[in-house]
Order: sequence, then structure tokens, then C-alpha cells
Amino acid sequence: MKTRRITRERLVPHTVDGKTRMVPDDEVIEVPLPPRDWDQVALNSVTVIVTALVLACVVWSTVSIGDLLARVVVEPAAYGAATVFDLAWIALMIIEWLARYTPVRARAARFGGYVALAVAMGAVGAHGWLFGDPAIGIVGAVVSGLAKGTWTILLAYQSVPLDPRTAAFLEQELSEAGAELARIPVDRRVNRSRALRDAERRALAAGAGSTDPDAMDDAPENPDAVPEDPDPNIHPLRGTVVFIRNAVEDAWNSGIRDPEPVLRYVRNATGKNVPEATVERYLRALRVGA
Repeated sequence: MKTRRITRERLVPHTVDGKTRMVPDDEVIEVPLPPRDWDQVALNSVTVIVTALVLACVVWSTVSIGDLLARVVVEPAAYGAATVFDLAWIALMIIEWLARYTPVRARAARFGGYVALAVAMGAVGAHGWLFGDPAIGIVGAVVSGLAKGTWTILLAYQSVPLDPRTAAFLEQELSEAGAELARIPVDRRVNRSRALRDAERRALAAGAGSTDPDAMDDAPENPDAVPEDPDPNIHPLRGTVVFIRNAVEDAWNSGIRDPEPVLRYVRNATGKNVPEATVERYLRALRVGA
């Protein structure tokens, strides 16, 4: 039986001056080699061969179609566009392989691959026909067909056949996985909106619990003093905080222009002994704006 030597690290006790510690130590062991899987070797060889066929097909088609397109456009653009013909059906083959567990999605990629292959083969055949040698055009087109067909057979061999029930089960599994992935950006937007809403609520709560800065600057020494001449017809709002500026604007919009009635209104509306200078300042701003 064949074996191979491997080195692995393990912790072993080591004592120095009566003190023991676990230290790393390298150990060389021999492990048996599994028997060679010749089926896998053959499959890997076929994959390499088919890959080489596809690369040769891409080179041939690019040169042929590029030479055809170079009759009307510059060569760099012609050969760049020529690579699209084969790369299209190669990309669709890869998509077909990725969708091998969902037959419905794989069917669309398979159909598109055949259409792209037909277009590429037609372009290669047209190149030979226009240059006076239809046989070369036909042979060149067959190169693309052989590469595509060989690769299709290889993918079909490597893909696992699924019965309809298993395919439906995997389709539902993929659908649930897609829903979970789709929720990630949605949850991110929802969390961002909630954070903005909470920040706005905190800002409003902080504003409702604070006083007007202008009133703080001009506030008298005794802010709890009762107004000297309250108006019995004006009742202050209860349960909400009324700012001085809002009260002045309400009085102004109600048609009250004289400073003294406005002052009485503001004091009753806010429930505070608002300085006359503060009310005058807001009134001057309203007169200027008017």
C-alpha cells in the first residue's frame, strides 16, 4: 500500500526545572494514499480537451469574423466585435451550467446559446463565401459547432439528473434564499428610516422641553411672576408648550398690532412673564416682513 509522509504540529508536555508547559512539537507520520480514481482522471482530461477546443474555436472565429468586419471598419474595432460572437454562446453555456438545478432557467440559457452559436457560424460561413471559398467557410463554421456540441455534452454528463419533484423542491429552496437576500437591502432602508424617525422624535422632544433662547436672554429675575394685567378673555393653552415667537405670530395673524395687547396675549398664551422687549423685537420683524 502506498503512503505519503505528512508533518503535523501537536502540543507535548515539556518540563524545565520542575515546571511543565505544553509546547509545540512537529511529528512526521505516514498516511495511506487512496487508490487513483481513473474515472476522475479521464473526466479531467476531457475537460482540458474541451476547454482547448473552445479556445481554438474562439481564436478561429475571431480571426475569421474580424477579417470580415475589417472590410468596413478599422481592424481593432473589427476584431474586438468579432470576439462577441463566440463569447456570447460561451457565457450562455456557463449560465446554463449554473442553472443546472433549475430546468426552467437553464432552458432559456440553452436556447439563447444555440441562437448565438447559429449567428457565429453564419458569420464564419459568410466570410468564406465572400472571399470566394465557400468550403473554408463551411469548415470554419463547423469548428464552432463542434466546440459547442462537445462542451454541451460534457456539461450534460457532469450535471446531476433531477426528477420533477426534486427540481420543484430545489426551486422553492432557491426562491426562499432569494427572498432572504432581497430582504437585506429592504431591511437596511427600513432601519435607516426608523433611525431618522427616532432622531426626529428626539429632536422634537428636546425642543418641546426647552425654552425660547430669546426669552432666556431677556428673561426677568423672577420668571414666575404673574402678569400685572391679565386679559380674562385669553386663556393659555394647557398640555402643550407655546413658544413666544408662535404666540406673537398668532396675535399678529389675528389682527392684533398694538404692542400692549400683543404682550398680554403672549403672556397668557405662554403662561410666563414675557419681557416686553422680546415681544417688540418679534413685532418689528413681522412689520418688516409685512
